[in-house]
Amino acid sequence: MKVVGFAGYSGSGKTTLVERLIPAFRLMGLRVSVVKHAHHRFDIDHVGKDTYRHREAGAFEVVVASDRRLALMREFEQPMQLSVHQLIAELYEGVDWVLVEGFKESDLLKIEVWRAQADKPARYMDDDFIVAIATDSPEQLPHATQRPVLDLNDADAVVNWLTANEARFEYCLETYA
Repeated sequence: MKVVGFAGYSGSGKTTLVERLIPAFRLMGLRVSVVKHAHHRFDIDHVGKDTYRHREAGAFEVVVASDRRLALMREFEQPMQLSVHQLIAELYEGVDWVLVEGFKESDLLKIEVWRAQADKPARYMDDDFIVAIATDSPEQLPHATQRPVLDLNDADAVVNWLTANEARFEYCLETYA
């Protein structure tokens, strides 16, 4: 499996880019998974649903499945910050690409998503794990770079660059264990 991160400040376009990359990979016949960093308390369940009721009753894990999907919800008894590598280990092994959104401090190879209009600093000068920059304003990058500069609005070009360089993104969980 290949793994690539997408790092950038809120509002930079990470989610939109990842959302556009998924169908581009799928058109190539590739299976894609996503790992997304969430802040604090979030919920994918709804009050009154059986799974919600089981969690509220104190279940540590609730797995719900149908013939179309599976979801696992796990409640931590104490706050716990899982690493991106622990989350990747939870994924199905038959996936071709894992797109990681967030985890900007991780040791994964990443594409920085940067927009001049967001008025946030770029990170590529200080993060050796950033291997490319996806932007809609390359002429406004704050510092010259030898890294590839990709068109943030051209998902096909980003996928083509990733697949052309896929050997760089090969992931070996044992390396991080």
